[in-house]
Amino acid sequence: MAKSAGIVIIGDEILSGKFADENAPFLIGQLRPLGVSLRRVAIIPDEVADIAGTVRDFAERFDYVFTSGGVGPTHDDITMAGIARGFATRVVRHPELEATLRDYMGESLTEAHLRFAEVPDGARLVFGDGATWPVVAFENVYILPGVPSIFQRKFLAIRQQFRGEPFSLGRLYCSGDESDLARHLSEVVERFPEVKLGSYPREDARDFKVIVTVESLDEARARDAFAELKARLEHVLVDDEPPAPVV
Repeated sequence: MAKSAGIVIIGDEILSGKFADENAPFLIGQLRPLGVSLRRVAIIPDEVADIAGTVRDFAERFDYVFTSGGVGPTHDDITMAGIARGFATRVVRHPELEATLRDYMGESLTEAHLRFAEVPDGARLVFGDGATWPVVAFENVYILPGVPSIFQRKFLAIRQQFRGEPFSLGRLYCSGDESDLARHLSEVVERFPEVKLGSYPREDARDFKVIVTVESLDEARARDAFAELKARLEHVLVDDEPPAPVV
């Protein structure tokens, strides 16, 4: 069974429309090829209680939780405090992070810089490939910054730690209406319960009307379901792509 994940995007600036979130779309594109099933995305304000409740809820429901935003030296960077409250602990200064900051900043170090060393008590540091600065994790929660370039760099450094069995995915491009496909989809789903079928109309496409996807962690069953569905839909098939592991 695929590991599950939830994403919590934290920031008033996202909810107000001042900035568009880039981190959830990036992570969505990363998790599926790793064999991780994303189950929920939440966008919440910079409020300690909301952070505490949402992150704790996600942590209890999913194998991995990734947070974005609210990590830094300013007054509205309260993600660490929110996560600490959610798990009934306190914020402390991590000695290894503090030492790294002092070594890196030297005489220019300020109290504001040291806020980057504050973590929920019991948090661990996750180092990745070539990473100088680790990702802070508390239990199954991975706490990432909101700046897209830094978020992406930090996640990519630890990406391989989440790799599981890849999904096999195939697509059929059909000229028929979705209602014409419904019976065939239902019958194939009944025969292959471990395979997930999706049907997605495309009004703006010139050569086809519907994309049908066939997806499973079981590559052999995905191929069998794909072959049967392709045979059933041959009269409306425009093109196809055989199932293969997503990389």
